Amino acid sequence: MNWSNWIYLGAGIALNMLFSRLFVRWLRPKQASSNVLSSSSPVAPLDQEDMPPISQQLQQTQLAYQMAREMSQFKAGFLARTTHELRSPLNGLIGLHQLILSDLCEDPAEEREFIAQAQERTLKLLKLMDEILGVARIEHGMNKLDIQPRPLAQILEEVHNLTYMLAANRNFPLQLLPADPEIYVLADYLWLRQILISLIDTAITQMDEGSICISTSIPTSNFVNIWLDVPTHAILWSEPIDLIKSEDQPTQIYQQKAALSPGMRLLINQTLVEVMGGKLEILPSTIAKEPTQQLTRLQISIPLVIPEADLL
Repeated sequence: MNWSNWIYLGAGIALNMLFSRLFVRWLRPKQASSNVLSSSSPVAPLDQEDMPPISQQLQQTQLAYQMAREMSQFKAGFLARTTHELRSPLNGLIGLHQLILSDLCEDPAEEREFIAQAQERTLKLLKLMDEILGVARIEHGMNKLDIQPRPLAQILEEVHNLTYMLAANRNFPLQLLPADPEIYVLADYLWLRQILISLIDTAITQMDEGSICISTSIPTSNFVNIWLDVPTHAILWSEPIDLIKSEDQPTQIYQQKAALSPGMRLLINQTLVEVMGGKLEILPSTIAKEPTQQLTRLQISIPLVIPEADLL
């Protein structure tokens, strides 16, 4: 290597060191100014205490998922039972029409009798559809409920008076534990009374023995619970249904009466209670009875009327 190459190498090293020092001196003021700006910025990092716990977020997410799942199952059950209720009279109509169209009637009198039976089943089917559609209109807000403050004791007393003789005719005791006359609930008076009568009437229809007790709970969390303790063997409303086998004996009995089945009646009552801001549940009974008389509790939670003094 000659002397000129050594000169170029030395000049390159010297320039590199010079530019490096100049770059470092230029960068230090920038870092200082950025630190000052970050320290004086009004947007400070959140403390760990200000952030909600992860466990609380997970719990809220699980609760929301569970509520959505229960609502989905409820809607699916309502649709399934509606289909189940309408299949039985439709199958009867189809059978009668097939007999007539196949010329299987012995004479015009028998053919006229089949036509009359088909007409009767058509009217029953129309009645069932009107009842289901009426509840659907209420659920979707097309038919408004008259929700006003009502004395709970008066409602329960009227329900007891309207169902007492029905239970007495079948030798079933119907007991009413009086409610506090100072308790007022926010509900549609006529619909709430009809729901309680429907639940008691359905239980009496399916009872073999035992008794029914109507009582209330101490108001808590802006709600009061109405309890109907009925024999467990009379609770057939929540049993699963078979949509393929629609011509079962219980459905035929209720179709002959032009009435809804117990399962469909329960779902309709649940819908009406939810529209009023309440809830209808089936729970184990806490009333002490003999082992041979197992009871199940129907619990209806209804919003309370909160006095102005309590609000203040």
